[in-house]
Amino acid sequence: MITGQILRDAILSGANNIANQRTRVDELNVFPVPDGDTGTNMSMTVGAAIRELEALPDTCTVAEASKTAASAMLRGARGNSGVITSLLFRGFSKALKDKTEAGAADLANALQMGVDAAYKAVMKPTEGTILTVTRLAAEKAAACTDLEPAALWAAMMEAGQAALEDTPNLLPVLKKAGVVDAGGQGIMVVFEGMKQVFDGGEIVASAEVAAKPKVSSDAAGKGVFADDLMKVEDIKNGYCTQFLLHKNEGASVTRLRAFLESNGDSVVVIEDDDVANCHVHTSDPGMMLSEAIKYGYLTDFKIENMHEQFLARQAQGKGLEKQARAEEQKESEFTYAAVDPERAYGFVAVAAGEGLKSVFADLGVDAVVSGGQTMNPSTEDILAAIQSVPAKTVLVLPNNKNIIMAAEQAQKLADRKVIVLPTRTVPQGMTAMLNFDPDAKPDDNAVTMMQAADRVSTGLVTYAARDSEFDGKPIKKGEIMALENGKIVATGTDIVKATYRLARSMRKKDTQFITVISGCDVSEEEAEHTTEMVRAKCGGNIEVSHISGGQPVYYYMISVE
Repeated sequence: MITGQILRDAILSGANNIANQRTRVDELNVFPVPDGDTGTNMSMTVGAAIRELEALPDTCTVAEASKTAASAMLRGARGNSGVITSLLFRGFSKALKDKTEAGAADLANALQMGVDAAYKAVMKPTEGTILTVTRLAAEKAAACTDLEPAALWAAMMEAGQAALEDTPNLLPVLKKAGVVDAGGQGIMVVFEGMKQVFDGGEIVASAEVAAKPKVSSDAAGKGVFADDLMKVEDIKNGYCTQFLLHKNEGASVTRLRAFLESNGDSVVVIEDDDVANCHVHTSDPGMMLSEAIKYGYLTDFKIENMHEQFLARQAQGKGLEKQARAEEQKESEFTYAAVDPERAYGFVAVAAGEGLKSVFADLGVDAVVSGGQTMNPSTEDILAAIQSVPAKTVLVLPNNKNIIMAAEQAQKLADRKVIVLPTRTVPQGMTAMLNFDPDAKPDDNAVTMMQAADRVSTGLVTYAARDSEFDGKPIKKGEIMALENGKIVATGTDIVKATYRLARSMRKKDTQFITVISGCDVSEEEAEHTTEMVRAKCGGNIEVSHISGGQPVYYYMISVE
């Protein structure tokens, strides 16, 4: 039988294994663009459970271990692959509910319930992906329930590996790129780490590989910093207090959140079915904990004296002080706000780059979550932004196909009505906002805004992150690549030429507007020159404009309407 300790250690082992091999999984990205972050997203998703799992005693049950892991992964899920991974483990939690130990049949059932949850979450499941790998692995497990748990897991992995190797035959795009599915590879790496513990071995050791820089809400609770004139005595609520509330059955934390708001500031409460992750700045941590314990039992206490933090970090110099300022600004952006019954609509968008953030703010977006390519925000990040907008209905624009599922998971956890518009690019998000009608009903707005967004074509100009080959053509590292609606259409060495040629190829007979959005690696002079070239090559009756977006990864984004 698999005990709670064994399952706990197995998941920890899987988390370390994917963290150690995240770069290898990242490099399986189909296109050699610098956004291959499947391994990183899966590592951060599974890794979100490490701290809470390590806090569990050896006497924990499989129900407690699976529930703890699933809850943490749900909040920490990043990218489509990360969300699917979190749903797989949420299936484990449901299948092992109330169980002390797990046998082979329990493991098989857990895998199947996880697969079912993942398929239900994807509107149009694509075979040849992580979904196929886990489905076929689960089917094999269901046929091996007469084996010992470790033997069942080995048989399941053998079937999963065979399914992974077959993914290029199911998805032509994988075959063209000469790779297997990255998400499928990632989950097999997690399962491999778990297998080592199921076989009686030690937890896979962490190589402590540094993660890619990500913009997230991890800065929450790191202290208060202001400008050079701020004094330590200006900090009124001097204790940063965080804890996990494991809710009593039927408990609602709405009243607790109101209590925290009334007796502190910088309140963030992230809630799922069973657990609420609470954060508050207060002058009396004991009072906060005494109130919270009325709603369930508490774990993972963390109380920090922000006066001491302020003095210590202030002494470390201007560089760290600037970073701390940014962290405090991030935290204040995501302070919980109760719903204002007089306010019908609010908006959350995901974008990277100060210019793009300003554009969305000008379009009426209340909260902009920093993120995009290489920086997929977590479910928790998006949820915190949603709950900072005091509107009855909050419309969310992910603006990236790899962020849509995380937004949909946040939608389920929010305490107000949320509509996720599946915008796949920043230009689509901008056009959707321009077509919002404040007098229309929420569902009607969603339809109208997405119809407008779907009429937008998006072009991207970036560079190859590695040597590669696509569709029989070699692509060298550093080479400029032009993509039209996600497909590589040209490569070269001249950024300006690649940009105006891409715009020209995207232009249609009925095109009215072309917008050139310049990135952080392009100077204002270069951007204006490039825009003039686009105007010269695509002019006529087409209105060509320029926005300084400041986005990373892409030298230029091109919006064609």
